[in-house]
Amino acid sequence: MADEEDETGFDEELDDGSGGVDVGHGKRKRLFSKELRCMMYGFGDDQNPYTESVDILEDLVIEFITEMTHKAMSIGRQGRVQVEDIVFLIRKDPRKFARVKDLLTMNEELKRARKAFDEANYGS
Repeated sequence: MADEEDETGFDEELDDGSGGVDVGHGKRKRLFSKELRCMMYGFGDDQNPYTESVDILEDLVIEFITEMTHKAMSIGRQGRVQVEDIVFLIRKDPRKFARVKDLLTMNEELKRARKAFDEANYGS
């Protein structure tokens, strides 16, 4: 009987459906629903995925962003999040690190292109 209690001990920590995110009063506004639906469809889900699936995924995304932000705020300059802090946190995950590197490189290229375009049009 004691073995059965050990196996089902997780029942005490019933999930309230918030995915670890503080829901607060009433229903929380969904921030990324549209984007997540598009991403889910792009990765092979139905064109109109279940709302519950999107909500769970959004809870996970918000939880990840919150944790990364808190970690980033605790390293580097206290209380500030900088790009270098995020890069430092994901340096051991090769996929995330490569993606962040690509996005940062693309961002720099776009900045240079905008600057060149502005100079050409407005004759700096």
